[in-house]
Amino acid sequence: MKIKIRQEVKKDRSAVFDLIEKAFRNEKYSDHKEQYLVTRLRDSSAFTPELSLVAEAEKEILGHILLTKIKIINKDKAFDSLALAPVSVLPDFQDKGIGSKLITEAHAIARQLGYNSIIVVGHKNYYPKFGYKMLKLFGISVPFEVHEENAMGIELVKKGLYGVDGIVRYPSEFYE
Repeated sequence: MKIKIRQEVKKDRSAVFDLIEKAFRNEKYSDHKEQYLVTRLRDSSAFTPELSLVAEAEKEILGHILLTKIKIINKDKAFDSLALAPVSVLPDFQDKGIGSKLITEAHAIARQLGYNSIIVVGHKNYYPKFGYKMLKLFGISVPFEVHEENAMGIELVKKGLYGVDGIVRYPSEFYE
């Protein structure tokens, strides 16, 4: 099966909505509303179309990833970054490398667009294989309660989080 990663287009949105719902339907650590979050984020100022990607095979969308703009705020400064939320793959196609392809391609595009880092709250055993490390190692935290090993960040460029510390400020759409 040949997987093609491409930018999501408007005609994909219904299929992506259904895909996300199916991907998280049986997920233990989910509010099962990720598809609504993606819908809200697409209509926000945090949305960058180039960072909403689908994985497609034989004209069927099998996976989706979204990176949106966030800030890391401390007393003195605000630093630009991205949030990875969510990455979704249809259940029948999970554990076949599709999520990995989406993440790798999203990283490459984010780097090309000039971003230095990405923040994720996710599975502690999945994201480190892409280079994600616990946020506490960078002096960064998220504004809600989560196990520290599940709050992670990656530097897309060397020292991409050097001198960056503070609290992640997500767009308001994350809280609706």
